[in-house]
Amino acid sequence: MKYNFDLKCDRSNTNCVKWDAVKDVFGREDVIPMWVADMDFPAAKPIVAALKKRAAHEFYGYTKPGQELIEAIVSRMRRKFNWQIRPEWIVFTPGVIPALSAAARAVSRPGDEIVLQEPVYFPFFSVVTQSGCKIVNNPLKFDGKRYTMDLRDLESKFRPVAGSHLTHSRAKAVIFCNPQNPIGRLWTKAETTRMGEIVIRNGGIVISDEIHCEILYKGYRHTPFAAISDEFAQNSVVCMAPSKTFNLAGLHASCIIIPNQKLRESFSDSMAAVVPGPNVFGLVAMEAAFRQGDDWLAQMLDYLNGNLKITMEFFAKRIPQIKVIKPQGTYLLWLDCRKLGLDNQALSTFMRAKARVGFDDGFLFGESGSGFERMNIACPRMILLEALSRIEQAVNSL
Repeated sequence: MKYNFDLKCDRSNTNCVKWDAVKDVFGREDVIPMWVADMDFPAAKPIVAALKKRAAHEFYGYTKPGQELIEAIVSRMRRKFNWQIRPEWIVFTPGVIPALSAAARAVSRPGDEIVLQEPVYFPFFSVVTQSGCKIVNNPLKFDGKRYTMDLRDLESKFRPVAGSHLTHSRAKAVIFCNPQNPIGRLWTKAETTRMGEIVIRNGGIVISDEIHCEILYKGYRHTPFAAISDEFAQNSVVCMAPSKTFNLAGLHASCIIIPNQKLRESFSDSMAAVVPGPNVFGLVAMEAAFRQGDDWLAQMLDYLNGNLKITMEFFAKRIPQIKVIKPQGTYLLWLDCRKLGLDNQALSTFMRAKARVGFDDGFLFGESGSGFERMNIACPRMILLEALSRIEQAVNSL
């Protein structure tokens, strides 16, 4: 069926975080929210139909994942990524962030170190610290146009501590993000392989957040970390979900793929001590999305490509003071606002009070995010164009 992504839907007064929390988050009600990572697009019709059908069965007790859902995940990994996984590798969780937390606890002990690559999705910081571990930053390199991994620096993070009695590194894992949030980089297979070789050679585990892996722009293809080799599979935790791809974040259901049995059992033990499993409607939506959502997804990606093109051209021609770091994946844009000459607080205030748009401030993603803003373009075009016009007017007033 044909979907209309230009349709502006009123999400207010539904307890929607994105719209109903605008005043709480940004201090005023006239801000266009383009921050939290959900889309202003209605879900695919087959997903809605599946939820309605399940809701009609008036029992909502404890639920386990059905065999049909497990088969749908195995089939999707094969079709989308040429990755043959086994059903027993799959663990279900109510979200990727709880899964990252469980993975961090499963591979480390309090006092150990876990490597992050800033700028990075800011909940990663609390994942590490709340597990009792220390954050070690392997900052991404930025040449003004493109981000790359600093592999030489990464290697150094796994060396034994100088002057210590330790004969091994305190670094136990890297939390890897691919496609990377907030910068939108889709790491190539070659880049991912080099990173993985360094981590595994030094006894570390790669905890790979791949939640945005199906939101890719034209010409790009994702390679799951564990699909690269059996060695990579045995030393990784791969976190996926339909939540970003199909706009289902509120249903809290993710699938975590862990080929290593011992690691999987340790993860499951850690997970059981933290949060319960996903809810019944999340599981129903996941199966419907993976089995019947591709028509909606193809149309959404086509529309998103159009939004990206419009946004890139608008900034280049009419707001050249702000530079967009062109993404390969996600619906999130990383805006380099440093030429505006504003410090972090002034930039935040400028966007909220002057431009009246609500972004995620770049400094939240780490020190290297200072002077940047993260923008969500998964919205009807009329909203996008209004936001761009507001930014243009505000910048011209400086």
